[in-house]
Amino acid sequence: MDDNRVWTFEESLWTGDAEHYRASIDDECLMVLPQPPFVMSGGEAIEAVAATPRWSSVEITDRRIARPEEGLIVVAYHARATKDDGPGYEAHCTSTYRRRAHEDWLVVQHQQTPPLAITAAA
Repeated sequence: MDDNRVWTFEESLWTGDAEHYRASIDDECLMVLPQPPFVMSGGEAIEAVAATPRWSSVEITDRRIARPEEGLIVVAYHARATKDDGPGYEAHCTSTYRRRAHEDWLVVQHQQTPPLAITAAA
């Protein structure tokens, strides 16, 4: 998968419908999200995310891609997502994709870390 397709695929995971999400996530996927239950696996992760309202748009910056071996892609980035009718969301993220067949990729890992509030020492 070339770099442009990687980022288009990652963006679609934020904005696509629930069926697209279910079709893109491996049953054995592990996720760490910044809200309880924090760590999810397989169908639990798929259902938790598929059941939430989708983002209207996402801006992905600080993009990094690694290909540690054939059939494996790891991405890291900063996401800023918005909804038409609600507050936005920001996080530093990673995802790992595994190739099942030619041009057939699934997410096997995803993690989101919101930026920490930095306070000055008194």
